[in-house]
Amino acid sequence: MAARISSRQQIALHVVAALVANYVFTWGFIALGVAGLFAAGTEFHDAESLASMLGLLVFLTAFLWTFAARSLPRACLVLVGGGALMAGTASLIQALLIRAY
Repeated sequence: MAARISSRQQIALHVVAALVANYVFTWGFIALGVAGLFAAGTEFHDAESLASMLGLLVFLTAFLWTFAARSLPRACLVLVGGGALMAGTASLIQALLIRAY
């Protein structure tokens, strides 16, 4: 018989999952934002500052959404998958920028 997880353990699991998955998602968002803005002609430090400021709002929104989601594993999969996809896209943009110079 499977052991039930107590409500304290569920909350701790949600907090840890939200922090880790949202870190990955926000990191991908900021990387894509910096690469995209720089490719669009924005100066690097301006792009970095803007993406970081927006990243704070993205992290907060995704953190709250993680608690509101019906399925914690699905929320983590969406956040980690989205973060990995954005980070991969940012790497592709950076590689194209390096080739252009």
